[in-house]
Amino acid sequence: MERINATEQRVLDAIHMEDVLQFLGELVSFQSLADNESPAQRHIAAKMLSFGFQTDVWDIDFATLRQHPAFSWEVERSTGLGVVGTIGADRGGKSLLLNGHIDVVPAGDPANWHSDAYTASIRDGKMYGRGALDMKSGLVAALWAVHAIKAAQVQLRGRLHIASVIGEEDGGCGTLATIVRGYIADAAIIPEPTRLAIAPAQAGAHNVRIRVPGLSAHGCYREEGVSAIEKYMVIHAALVRLEAERNQRMRHPLFAQYRLPYPLSIGTVHAGNWPSSVAEELIAEGRYGIGIGENSGDARRELEAAVARAADEDPWLREHPPIIEWWGGTFEPAECDVNHLIVGILSEAHQLTANTSTPPAIEGMTYGADMRLLVHQGGMPTVMYGPGDVRLAHKPDEYVPIQDIQTVARSLALTAMRFIGYDD
Repeated sequence: MERINATEQRVLDAIHMEDVLQFLGELVSFQSLADNESPAQRHIAAKMLSFGFQTDVWDIDFATLRQHPAFSWEVERSTGLGVVGTIGADRGGKSLLLNGHIDVVPAGDPANWHSDAYTASIRDGKMYGRGALDMKSGLVAALWAVHAIKAAQVQLRGRLHIASVIGEEDGGCGTLATIVRGYIADAAIIPEPTRLAIAPAQAGAHNVRIRVPGLSAHGCYREEGVSAIEKYMVIHAALVRLEAERNQRMRHPLFAQYRLPYPLSIGTVHAGNWPSSVAEELIAEGRYGIGIGENSGDARRELEAAVARAADEDPWLREHPPIIEWWGGTFEPAECDVNHLIVGILSEAHQLTANTSTPPAIEGMTYGADMRLLVHQGGMPTVMYGPGDVRLAHKPDEYVPIQDIQTVARSLALTAMRFIGYDD
């Protein structure tokens, strides 16, 4: 393993955590929910300009972008900004893209938080706040990694891009727009929360909606109606069986630690229209895990067939079959060769900057992410590597360990220099 030299140490010393945490706290204060990402994007762009990056800010043309075959979203947006900062020059080296999303999911009931969700707070070496973990800390770590290289006046032999993107939580429109804009590199890293593991694979997930019909009747004569709620229980049992069958069948070495690497999870259920009436329809919505290397069309047909078989065994559903709709965010699975140069360089950089003899874990992530767009649409070998545990995302009291942020910022800076190449 090549030790850190004087030039690289100068870069690492330029990462000042007090500045990192201050800016991260500023970003947490932006309620950058879907269709409200632009204020935070402008804040990021202003910081890139102050750092001296070549900064590209553009209005995303959604009318054109939605014609792209890889386009998907769950929230209709009226406006959105793309933001990319660049340092370096084309002098015979490689290029690298660091990609992070600015959007967050809703904070939910404020009573479930111990402090205001949009006011960053630090307790016991952790920063709390909506988006602090997922994934503003990773984005800020990447931003400071690039800043440190620039501030240390290191001459890169290739280009280093950092993209702040919108819309990751509901389909990835921001990353798709960045690719369409022309930002293609020899490799990419997404600092999503991976517990400091290197993730050369991400599972896929498609949104599914199932409409189960019933027959309304007055609740006092419920036997004269057909409850869509009761009929959905037949369908749900089939979905549970399907989930177990698929996860037992589709094993992958990068997901060996998970019993259910490709979950089938129903997240919302709405039924009926009056408390004293038999529910005449139930609508269930959820996410359907797609396996690494699996054909998404085949996966969808497998779910449709499982629902059809369950319906055929029920007299009412046989005559009134459920309707399946595929909608909203579409996250394809993706993977990168574990032997790719970016994996090895990042692994060594992590060990050196974290001062550990133990290499980072190499494992797949079960959540959908923008990795699949960078791989499939941009043709870029891509890994994820970032601070914190995704299990804490989308929950009250979301937090990220501050030490993780520092490790990621330092590791990304060293990785960028060694992957791209630089002059001493």
